[in-house]
Amino acid sequence: MPLTRQDAWSQDEDLLLAEVVLRNIREGGTQLKAFDEVGKQLSRTAAACGFRWNSYVRKQYKSGIELAKKQRKEAKKQGKTQERAEEPAAPVSEAPSIPSEQEEKQSSLSIEAVKQYLDDLYEKAAAANSQDVQKDQIRGLEKQIYYLSAENEKLETQLRSMEEDYRALIDIMERAKKRVGPKSEDQQQRMNFQVEGKGNLEKVEK
Repeated sequence: MPLTRQDAWSQDEDLLLAEVVLRNIREGGTQLKAFDEVGKQLSRTAAACGFRWNSYVRKQYKSGIELAKKQRKEAKKQGKTQERAEEPAAPVSEAPSIPSEQEEKQSSLSIEAVKQYLDDLYEKAAAANSQDVQKDQIRGLEKQIYYLSAENEKLETQLRSMEEDYRALIDIMERAKKRVGPKSEDQQQRMNFQVEGKGNLEKVEK
């Protein structure tokens, strides 16, 4: 009994799952048949394939599903047209070439549609990777902004503290001048000041 895988799905496995499911939709088959086919190729259970399709892959292939349904309708219409064309019993010496040309056009259209859809998926994946890089850059810039804001706030606090100290010093000098009063130049030269415990200045004779 083959072992069933429990590891994560890769991008190639998702693409294989999408390709097989879309082909079954296009050809009128069932999704259960597609899940069983993919499960055998990837050594996974059909239930795991169905869960992966319904939970993630299907959301990425909305336009591809619509296209596959349209192609299935067109194929049914062509099949009915061929049945009506085959109803007359008149013998025909050569088989008509129109049905084979239609089948070739349908096959070519399907392959081109799948290729275009896969190209779109790769472009979306590349765009998603680019967005991840941009998100990382934005996070880095936000960290720098937070750091610079903190530094700016710290500098503003220091500046306010220096301004308060400067105003206190000016106030002390003004009060000292008022207490001393006008003195002669000799007395001012011989007089010195010292700061009291309460922040007042007292004069000290030399």
